[in-house]
Amino acid sequence: MDWVTAENVIAVVTALLGVLVSAGVVAYERFQQRGKRLGYRVQLNTPLREGGETAGTLTLRDGDITRNGSTLVLLRIENDGQRDIDHGDYVPSTESEGLKITFSDKDVMAVVATIPQEYEPVRDEMRAGHGLRKQGKSVLMPKVSLERKQYFKLLVMLSGGVTERAIQITGFRDAVDVHRNESRSVDDRTPTFSPAARNITLVLAACVVTLATIIVRSDNPPPIGCARGTLKVTGSTAFAPAVRELARKYEKDCEGSTIVVDAHGSTAGIRELAAAGAASGKGAPAVVALSDGRKPGGFPQLRESMVAVSLFTLVLNDGIPVENLTLDQIRALYRGEIDNWKQIPGGPDRRVLLVSRDANSGTREVFQRRVLGRNEPANSSRDCENRDDREAPVTRCELDSTAQVLSTVAKLPGAIGYTELRAVSGQKGLHRVAVDGRVPNVDEIGASSYPYREIEYAYTWGEPPADSLTSSFLTYLRQGRGQDVIRTHGHLPCATPKGLRICGEG
Repeated sequence: MDWVTAENVIAVVTALLGVLVSAGVVAYERFQQRGKRLGYRVQLNTPLREGGETAGTLTLRDGDITRNGSTLVLLRIENDGQRDIDHGDYVPSTESEGLKITFSDKDVMAVVATIPQEYEPVRDEMRAGHGLRKQGKSVLMPKVSLERKQYFKLLVMLSGGVTERAIQITGFRDAVDVHRNESRSVDDRTPTFSPAARNITLVLAACVVTLATIIVRSDNPPPIGCARGTLKVTGSTAFAPAVRELARKYEKDCEGSTIVVDAHGSTAGIRELAAAGAASGKGAPAVVALSDGRKPGGFPQLRESMVAVSLFTLVLNDGIPVENLTLDQIRALYRGEIDNWKQIPGGPDRRVLLVSRDANSGTREVFQRRVLGRNEPANSSRDCENRDDREAPVTRCELDSTAQVLSTVAKLPGAIGYTELRAVSGQKGLHRVAVDGRVPNVDEIGASSYPYREIEYAYTWGEPPADSLTSSFLTYLRQGRGQDVIRTHGHLPCATPKGLRICGEG
């Protein structure tokens, strides 16, 4: 499973944790707190001393009371749940009292309620029955309905000091959760989220940040299973430009790796790999040979991997204004039956010059197998212009590389050659030729009858070790970033859905 990397595992775990935390927030806020809650908190707890600025007599609803040695307590009572509180939530009683607020062992000397002006129904209910009153160590108040976030305050004078934890509120059924809130400034409002919910939200935010960091870093991920060492890639010159770019990217991503691309043709690469394998004894040489099409017969120790589908094209010197050739015309040209371009409609009076690759070329092998259906004629020219063998039916030369073919065709009027499709881009002095009206197009592979195409194979000496640079680079070549580079060079990766079908057909 190539996706199982440390970063991917962290990303998946973080994403799952984020989902679970999100569900936790919903569960906590919507289910645990969906019931009815009444919170209370002490906003003022001040002893009154004689001789201080608070000394003297304070007029409350119960009359003039001297406050020496007494304590003023400001108690805020609030509905901080998710549902409204109504009369049915109070414990049934024959009296009109609803809540009983007890201050431990301190006597209640006086009490007054402060209710926001906009809560008129609350103020009316506070006056119902006996109204708000004191009784020994307690404050008794009528049943009051409180909507969500509504509150009122009680200013209570006690006979002495009292701690917040000594205050008790009774009178509700079990369905109402009565709890003490943390004290805040006098005008603070109940927070939207509880402390637990805030903590959960912070955890969720941390998960999101971590996941985003991993995603940003994964824009340019390192290749799967980087390896150190030196690797030589040889073989196909047609596929070499794509491999050179991939080698540079791999070296940049994987510190300590060196990949040397030395392409001299598909057949030459296969022979070089076989020789290196035979000389290595029991070990496997760090060599990969790329071939346009399957290797020649023999070499049983070599193991193949399909990499991509490559397109090739015929090219003509711009002095020949022919844009299309039929398969019959191409075969006649390479049999020597057509030795002057005037024999083809639209062609000028010029000798035909065949510029070909040497016997090590995979591009030539594909051309012979897919287009000509037979071998090319013998070499008859060393300079590609003058015929050395006067008995030969046509002037034909052989060159070592794609670059030599392109430069020679562009230079010699009447010259025709063949090459990998992408290599023609930007070349001056020559143009591509359609075959039976079909032009090479990567998007049409499999749907078009264009014949000049082949599968690119990567060969190794036996199966390379899983932790070797050879194995790592082959994975990089066939998957992930390798596919993008292969596409930009005009090839179709075998690992894509369309490529799998085409490569499977052979």
